[in-house]
Amino acid sequence: MTDTNHVVIVGRLTRDLGTDERSFGYIANGQARANISIAVNRSRKQGDTWVDEANFFDVTIWGKTAENLKPYLTKGKQILVDGHLKQDRWEKDGQKFSRVSIVADNVQLLGGRSDNVGGQSAGGYTPRLQNSTGTQPMQNSMPSYNDSGFGGDDGGYPEDIPF
Repeated sequence: MTDTNHVVIVGRLTRDLGTDERSFGYIANGQARANISIAVNRSRKQGDTWVDEANFFDVTIWGKTAENLKPYLTKGKQILVDGHLKQDRWEKDGQKFSRVSIVADNVQLLGGRSDNVGGQSAGGYTPRLQNSTGTQPMQNSMPSYNDSGFGGDDGGYPEDIPF
């Protein structure tokens, strides 16, 4: 029977990806590898006051995910990492060392427009829709469900739902 090793964590990147060889590169078989560090802030109550504490976690992202996310992984960007823990053990000069890191299975970019690179949204697409007068572009708006792209007519339902 296999035990469970699963972690989901949300935090902010502590540095830009690709600033040095250790943060982004390719291994011998050509597979991309990205090593990032994220800070996770947590508030806890200590007596009558709230105290903020930060924890730092090393994360490894592999393959196409690492390549595709490289331009978006900049310092301060909030991300969600879904993955598993991996323990590395080694010995140096007779002393044993151990380190636990997160291997990402899935990475999602979070945050709003202020977190974007080059004015693009996290997915690299910024919707540009017109308002009801058809003149001014609106940012970050979604089309209404009575749009012809969703089946044509409004199905007899009023736009204002009373609940």
